Amino acid sequence: MYRLYLRPFLLFLLAFGTIGWASITFAASQNPIQIPPLKAHRTRPLIVIVADNKGTETTDLVVPHGIIRSAGIADLLVVSTHAGVVDLMPALKIRPDTTMSDFDREHPEGADIVIVPAMHDDRNRNVTAWIRQQFSKRAMVVSICEGAWLAARAGVFDGRRATTHWYAFDKMKRTFPRANWVRNQRYVVDGNVVSTTGVTASIPASLALVEAIGGQAKAQSVAAGLGVDGWSAAHDATPFRMTTGRLWRFAANYLAFWGHETIRMPVQDGFDEIALALAADAWSRTFRSQALVVEKAASIRSRNGLVLVPDVSAENSASSMEIPLLPPARILDDALSQIAARYGSRTSDIVALQLEYPTRH
Repeated sequence: MYRLYLRPFLLFLLAFGTIGWASITFAASQNPIQIPPLKAHRTRPLIVIVADNKGTETTDLVVPHGIIRSAGIADLLVVSTHAGVVDLMPALKIRPDTTMSDFDREHPEGADIVIVPAMHDDRNRNVTAWIRQQFSKRAMVVSICEGAWLAARAGVFDGRRATTHWYAFDKMKRTFPRANWVRNQRYVVDGNVVSTTGVTASIPASLALVEAIGGQAKAQSVAAGLGVDGWSAAHDATPFRMTTGRLWRFAANYLAFWGHETIRMPVQDGFDEIALALAADAWSRTFRSQALVVEKAASIRSRNGLVLVPDVSAENSASSMEIPLLPPARILDDALSQIAARYGSRTSDIVALQLEYPTRH
């Protein structure tokens, strides 16, 4: 639901004038993914996460990267539209592994799996053409959250079952009637196409990929390290809806500019990218705060090889916030708790709403 950061939406809010949460817990997978046959001469899958340098959703990209790399069951590359830094939304910056054109030269046979995060420009013709090309080369396409817009425009969902973030669901259903849009599933598998609901669905979907490639025992091991119980597709979308109270909370937080602040997150080589992404994403969705990484190093490498580019500057008054030593998936619960304590439960509620994070009351 990254579009909530756009000014027109906030103008809409102005015109129209106690959350409980729990750790992510999913039962065993009952929506198995079948990995397509590997391309010639490969002994394990080549997975690509596609990124637009001008804006790619933070958690949609970083969580699959961290989970798949930590599992060690595939080769994985972040492939960007062009050379240079990739700006993540709503926070962080990274360096990609390669570009689309360079990837095409080095791997003319294509990827085995292409993961499509949400992007700022969901009409990017270069991205949709590249997804379409990879799909024609028998790659499995996995859309995360509103990455579904790009996959749908590439024709990937035609005649197939699919899902997306709750906020985009009805519009996508109207825009792409050739797809069979499915509610109340965290992720939907239809042959060599997978799609997910909101941002935090990247966790169970990535674990389902690990299970498909490396087996259930490997997936269980990775899940335990993350601090989750499984990766079921079960999901109740009912709580995720816009209400008048939530509209006004977005507007009130945005307009209270005197209370806006920068949150500095110290990071060193070997950091856990999943924990950082979940914390930075959550704090940057409050409409009260923006998470930044400010370090002297030109780049910082995560434990799983993601290259983070620190923000160039931050306000002197920025608050420093350490990420606690918890299993990565538990970081979101901690962030929501701290957000509630700092800004109130209604703000933590709209953060969970944007992330489509399952909660208990």
